[in-house]
Formats: sequence, structure tokens, C-alpha cells
Amino acid sequence: MKQNMHILVTGGAGYIGSHTVVELINSGKIPVIVDDFRNSDPRIIKGVEEIVQQKVIFKKVDVCDLNAMRKVFEEYSFDGIIHFAAYKAVGESVQEPLMYYNNNLNSLLVCLMLAKEFEVKNFLFSSSCTVYGEPESSPVVTEESPVLEANSPYGATKQMCERILADTTKSGTNIKVLNLRYFNPIGAHHSGFIGELPIGRPNNLLPYLTQTGAGILEELTVFGSDYNTDDGTCVRDYIHVSDLADAHVKGVDWLMKQEGVFNEVVNIGTGHGASVLEIIHTFEKVANLKLNWKFGERRAGDVEKIYADASKAKSLLNWTANRTMEDAIRDAWNWEQKWRNETTDNH
Repeated sequence: MKQNMHILVTGGAGYIGSHTVVELINSGKIPVIVDDFRNSDPRIIKGVEEIVQQKVIFKKVDVCDLNAMRKVFEEYSFDGIIHFAAYKAVGESVQEPLMYYNNNLNSLLVCLMLAKEFEVKNFLFSSSCTVYGEPESSPVVTEESPVLEANSPYGATKQMCERILADTTKSGTNIKVLNLRYFNPIGAHHSGFIGELPIGRPNNLLPYLTQTGAGILEELTVFGSDYNTDDGTCVRDYIHVSDLADAHVKGVDWLMKQEGVFNEVVNIGTGHGASVLEIIHTFEKVANLKLNWKFGERRAGDVEKIYADASKAKSLLNWTANRTMEDAIRDAWNWEQKWRNETTDNH
């Protein structure tokens, strides 16, 4: 593989994007971050630079803006694209479907049109296990599991994006596509310099949990206690965000080595399910504090239990998850405390 490989990372200041940028730099590649901070914070870029001990390339551009994006493609010769830039909150997508369809579809279309125009052959798409909907027979999902009707507009945008990518490869365009369908990313970089930073009230379990632990939120509500699971709460496949970032580097490396045009799909998860209550109890153990939480009503759009069959990721990309749920929760708690302390110091 050639040296000084430039990889476009859209949404590279976001949660998964920023951790992937770190791993790309660690693997000797040159990421070019495009982000407009609508779902992230400029301080994350500083955090990335702190970890890698160098300046990163960053362009403040709206990925849906074709002309602004074309300028970025004119400035750099990209060897590959990792497309993260998307809205991702299930609940919000139910309330604001047009916003989700507009942003999530247009940002992909812009990237694909420019990839075609500038002959960028390697395209890695940030997809999601939401494309599987509520699994019918078994909670263990393989890449061959049926893609059922999505439970939310967010899930529907991921399905549509995958369809657009499949149609693009069928059309004779010289683009190789890898869709990584990931399960539930949690945790933060072990350094504590970057982590999950929800704007406003968190939608995901772990930041809600750490913010409750830190006293920013009064209590955590567990949605539903009567699911058909061991303890009555939903079961998910929680994966450490740094393991997920590593999967993107392995994915890019794999894409570069392949010939021809194809549209490949790979699940990225640990292969194990953990319940909401397990996460809470692990947090209480790791942080050594009692969390203020209660049971509430079930939440619309929630899947009962789902986790990955991750064997294809191992055989195809030579990737497996190495970090434990405890590692992820410890890193998330460390990040939460560090972030709060710095935010307090700066005000």
C-alpha cells in the first residue's frame, strides 16, 4: 500500500469519527476531517491532537454542501472515504423525520457524486444494526438476517443509504463499498481526551448514566422492566468505541486490497448481549457509587434484544473486539469526569 494515504472522514469530530481519526493516524494514514460541529464540539479536535501529538487536517464544511465539498476533493487526492456524517438519535428522528431524511441522504449523495467525479474507489459506510429492525426468530443477527421494516426514520435512512450504495455499485461506477453495521458503541478513549459528547439531553444509555453519576442529571429512567429477557430489560451488544474505530482501519485496509466492484456488509459487535441493568450494575461497581435510577414505561421504537454474530468481521477483516464492557464503562466515566472538570475550570 502506498505511503501518505489520504482518507476523507466526514463527521470526523463526532463520537465514532474522532476515535477512528486517532486509529487512522496510529496506522500511518492521513485523515482529512470534514465536520461543521452541528453534532460535536471543536474541543474534540484539540483532544484528538493531544492524543496523537500532532496537528490534524480539519475542514469546517457542511457535508450536504456539494460545492464546498468539491473544494475539499480538489485540494486532496483521496484514497478512500469513511462516511459518518449523519444524525443518529432514534427518538429525535421520529419527531423530526424530514430533518433526518434531508441530512442523512443528502450527505451520502454528495460524497458519492464526488467519489465518482474524482475517481475515489474505496468507500466505507457507517451503517447500523437498526437496519435489522426487531429480529424475528433469534436475537443473534448475521449479515444474512432479513432487513425488516425499520423501527424509526433513523433506521430507515440507514437502509436507504445502503440501498443507494448497492445501486451505485450495480450501475458500473468504479466504487468498492463496505457497509459496517455496528451495534451499540460505548466508552471513550482510555486517555480521557475524547469521548461521547451528546448535545443537550443524552439519547444513549451510557452518557445518560455517567451524567447521572456526575450529578448533572437527577436520575436515570430504565425504559421497560417487562421484556422477555433474563432481568426484564432490553439486551444490546455493547462495543467499546476504540474497538469500533479499529474496525474502520481494518475495513479501509481490506478495501484497498480488493479488486473489482462490490457492495459488502459486515456486522461489528462483540457477539454478546448485555442488559440495561447489567450496564447499571457494572457502572456502580466501576465508579464505586450508587446510581439514582428507576423503571419507566417502555419506549417506542426499542428492540427487545439484539446482538451480533461477529464471525464475518473476524474472517474477512481479521477484526475482533478486544476490550470488555468494564473497560468501556471505566473509560466513559473517566472521560465524563475529565470533561466536567475542564468545563468547570474554563467557566
